[in-house]
Amino acid sequence: MREFSYNRQKAIEYADNWAFSRNPRYFDFENFGGDCTNFISQCLFAGTGIMNYTRTFGWYYNSSYDRSPSWTGVEFFYNFLMRNKSVGPFGFETEISNIEPGDIIQLGGTSNFYHSLLVMQINGEPNINNILVTTHTYDANFRPLNTYIFERARFLHISGYRNY
Repeated sequence: MREFSYNRQKAIEYADNWAFSRNPRYFDFENFGGDCTNFISQCLFAGTGIMNYTRTFGWYYNSSYDRSPSWTGVEFFYNFLMRNKSVGPFGFETEISNIEPGDIIQLGGTSNFYHSLLVMQINGEPNINNILVTTHTYDANFRPLNTYIFERARFLHISGYRNY
């Protein structure tokens, strides 16, 4: 199995293109728990071009009824990215100072994480005041991270992806 570079620019371009609309190839989960992680998965797929079709624990989307839990679920998405040793994207949790455009931020409360965002731009040193993000559910494009209300955040650096 070989490792490849994640195309951050393609992920960012996809996010910018679909921030305020929906790609008809994918179901809109906005009224079914939220569309944020579905959208972030689409962005990540745009930057990798590969899915992992492992039942239950993979990361894939064929339809609203044929998808992995990690495609749309915040915690399942996190677990897939952090633990994936097979085909598809992989990454690690890092400090805010180490994130880059194309990486992912997840926001949470005291007991769980509930929202996924794509880092679009960092103006200066990476900190809560200098990061612009794009997401769905509460559609936003190049929105300042410091305008969100959250108790905690985790920063997911996408290392690359694997393929045969």
